[in-house]
Amino acid sequence: MKDFKPQHFNWRMDGDVAVITFSRPERKNPITFESYAELRDTFRGLTDAGDVKAVVFGSNAGNFCSGGDVHDIIGPLLERDMKGLLAFTRMTGDLVKAMRACPQPVVAAIDGVCVGAGAMIALFCDVRLGTPQAKTAFLFTRVGLAGCDMGACAMLPRVIGQGRAAELLFTGRTMSAEEGERWGFFNRLVAPDALEAEAVAFAKSLAAGPTFAHMMTKTMLGQEWSMSIEQAIEAEAQAQAICMQTGDFRRAYEAFVAKQKPRFAGN
Repeated sequence: MKDFKPQHFNWRMDGDVAVITFSRPERKNPITFESYAELRDTFRGLTDAGDVKAVVFGSNAGNFCSGGDVHDIIGPLLERDMKGLLAFTRMTGDLVKAMRACPQPVVAAIDGVCVGAGAMIALFCDVRLGTPQAKTAFLFTRVGLAGCDMGACAMLPRVIGQGRAAELLFTGRTMSAEEGERWGFFNRLVAPDALEAEAVAFAKSLAAGPTFAHMMTKTMLGQEWSMSIEQAIEAEAQAQAICMQTGDFRRAYEAFVAKQKPRFAGN
């Protein structure tokens, strides 16, 4: 996907790391019907994109994303019937499902405003870096909607805990960067001028690792939510046995014996 040129968001390749940002920074990078659909299709396409080893979902001009555009999305939704509304809400869910299903680790680099659907996209990334200026809000109740949007009631409690998630989803209030780091939403906070570089460097370190094994880790992190401990242990035994058949497992052993750093190939 090195020559990929999307129409409704920004895309660039930094080595084998894809860097995605929302466009229209003058409006704090809102989401439109078109960007939802194109992002969904892009993450679905990443399943077969062997030249992309990791993804960074970054900020643009000091903000991550202001959520669904008031004029381009919220207004037109008032004119839709139930069937049309359900088609839209299912499309938004399909985006975050595609993010979970793609084999690449997805790293969010969050600065400034990160609200509504933008906060949900950040939530469904695998790792989140933020800045002290990051302001995250799941503000659905503030527009008269339930907090159960795009999987929020499933994912947010798993990341920050049930009580904290309930507070944010009931009130729609802003979670500060300090709260987000303390609660586990952010893996760490970095200076704004270092945010993207650090996120890309972290993504590159993952891309240089055993990417087949990373895919298996991401898969099991998702699948084991619905398993008992006994089922999870057995599933991991099978997953690890599969990984032991890869060339990367042998490369790591041979490098250790030779007292060298392994060079993984992702197979």
